[in-house]
Amino acid sequence: MSLWTSRDAARATGGRSTVAWEADGVSIDTRTIQPGDLFVALKAARDGHEFVAQALEKGAAAALVTHVPEGVAEDAPLLIVDDVQTALEALGRAGRKRTKARVVAITGSVGKTSTKEMLAEVLSDQGRTHASVASYNNHWGVPLTLARMPADTEYAVIEIGMNHPGEIAPLAKMAQPHVAIVTTVAAAHLEAFENIEGIAAEKAAICEGLEPRGTAILNGDLDTYPILEAAARAKTARIVTFGESSRCHHRATDVHIASGATVVQARAWRTPLLYKVGAEGRHYAINALAVLAAVFALKADRGRAVLALAGWSAVSGRGQRMTVVLDPVDRHLALELIDDAYNANPTSMAAALEVLAAADPRDGLGRIAKGRRIAILGDMKELGPEAEALHAGLVELPSMRKIDVVHCVGPLMKALHAALPPAHRGMWHEETKPMLRGLRGRIDGGDVILVKGSLSMGLSRVVDAIRKMGHPDTQYDE
Repeated sequence: MSLWTSRDAARATGGRSTVAWEADGVSIDTRTIQPGDLFVALKAARDGHEFVAQALEKGAAAALVTHVPEGVAEDAPLLIVDDVQTALEALGRAGRKRTKARVVAITGSVGKTSTKEMLAEVLSDQGRTHASVASYNNHWGVPLTLARMPADTEYAVIEIGMNHPGEIAPLAKMAQPHVAIVTTVAAAHLEAFENIEGIAAEKAAICEGLEPRGTAILNGDLDTYPILEAAARAKTARIVTFGESSRCHHRATDVHIASGATVVQARAWRTPLLYKVGAEGRHYAINALAVLAAVFALKADRGRAVLALAGWSAVSGRGQRMTVVLDPVDRHLALELIDDAYNANPTSMAAALEVLAAADPRDGLGRIAKGRRIAILGDMKELGPEAEALHAGLVELPSMRKIDVVHCVGPLMKALHAALPPAHRGMWHEETKPMLRGLRGRIDGGDVILVKGSLSMGLSRVVDAIRKMGHPDTQYDE
């Protein structure tokens, strides 16, 4: 059964199809388009209409456009609409309306993508599950995810993000979730908000899309929790809190970060609970409680969910941990790499540094007898006028005392570099490229290396450089 027919898509969007067609998927990118996809010609850095001919050559079933693009035949399979973005939103709403899926929407300053991935993996063990790809969580990502949702989906997990006020509520209303999760509220995107309370109000707006008798799963540890609670109560939602404080319904009582996993003792449903998450980090452990609360709200099997959590692991750029073997002959000569180069703000930086501090370097493997904990940190963007102080303040984190060397990249990270004790102060460069020079000489077998920064800093190049130094051990490369 096709995902969209020309008739259904035209009815949803109010558009006109030039010929009859059937599509098995929806794509906005000719680099990843698959034969049978409907190509959506969005306007972004470039006008998607410039790529319609290429999409059709690659086997697209049709293209969603405002006009017949140059170089495309008049009888080509097209769905012509007044505005492509508006039509995509209409297609998303139609995709949501035609399914009986139980829908979860997730937002938060930190952890929304990993929580989405965690919940999707847990639910996929129990039914046909559809989820956002990567971080498709904005004004085009949410409708695209909904438009891609098969009609027979049983569970859907939709990630919703924001950069500015007023973005979350419309997307939440489009998703119409039965369950809404707010992972946390932190100092991210402060350039667009007056204060942390403004960020909390925007995150709380996810509740505006809740279906009647819906459930709001909220981080009860937050100082801004009352703002989240008020928004949920305004929708008469059932509220479930999670976190580490005694007031939380789902509460972690002990979190142990081990090699390759985090083991948690908790209380949920007034019952002692022991579970393991297949990734290292307190933040993963706490957000797993939100996942379990969502499973309960969806009336899925909690026992199976607890077992499935152990098999989940972090994705590339978001805390993925791997072993890199530096010598193809002596496979003991290896280091551990923590790839967290996709995003950064003070809260996620603190969580990642805690993971590094808990890591166990190995001695006696390389040129340097003692294995080290090494951090390569890039600027945290969009923090507003307090940005330099927030960067320098990282030096006060308890985990910093256990880190041997901190290298810094970016104008803002210069503040941290200056605040570091000389014994732990590594290199500082304004850009990433100079950090690559001589990198092999600054790391060694037995080291554990964290790479973290905002995506625009390009620290993924450091990750790639370290991986290419040797031969990643596929046994550990998750």
